Amino acid sequence: MKSTFNIILLVLIVSLAGCRKGRHEFTIKGQINDSTFGQLLLNCQISLYEVEAGAADSILIDSFTSTDGTYSFTFERKRMEEYILYVNKTGYFPLAKHIPFGDLTTKEDNIYNYVTNAKSWVQLHFVNINPQPFDQLNFIKQAGKVDCAECCPTTEQYIINTPDTSIYCINDGNTTYSLVWYDPVNGVNGVESVVTVAFDTTELLVTY
Repeated sequence: MKSTFNIILLVLIVSLAGCRKGRHEFTIKGQINDSTFGQLLLNCQISLYEVEAGAADSILIDSFTSTDGTYSFTFERKRMEEYILYVNKTGYFPLAKHIPFGDLTTKEDNIYNYVTNAKSWVQLHFVNINPQPFDQLNFIKQAGKVDCAECCPTTEQYIINTPDTSIYCINDGNTTYSLVWYDPVNGVNGVESVVTVAFDTTELLVTY
């Protein structure tokens, strides 16, 4: 009887130790979606960093290549300011997602799903078919990717006395890029748009 009691006690101690250990760990998991092709982002590099309160630098927790676009990190619960999840794949817009410490729980898995797009480029090709010394073309982006480091401005732009010039802008793959343009000297205007092919450059021609 005493032997049985000791065995039960040992099992309880081990179980409690396991529970205590679990309460000291976070699990962050989820999936990265490829919006351009409507599937998970295969063969992407996923890294998780921790940032201490007031620190300028981040510390790598773990990093791996996800063949199927899913990820899972289990790590010690330490008092941090935040965690940063980085996702990178050649030809795609990178992700840097900040996860505050206060948003995480040890009671269950913390699920974070994210979306990225393939890169594409548009060649804004402006051709003045009858250039004059004071010609000017004004244009503004109507549709296209915004708020990225490589994005072209959303403000009004202009070209002065240039017979043939090109400007290259980045865009989400397989989506529309369009602009509104007008020639204040000759009083003509128009709207041009194209669907920019993923991983490639697509010409958007404006003749005036």
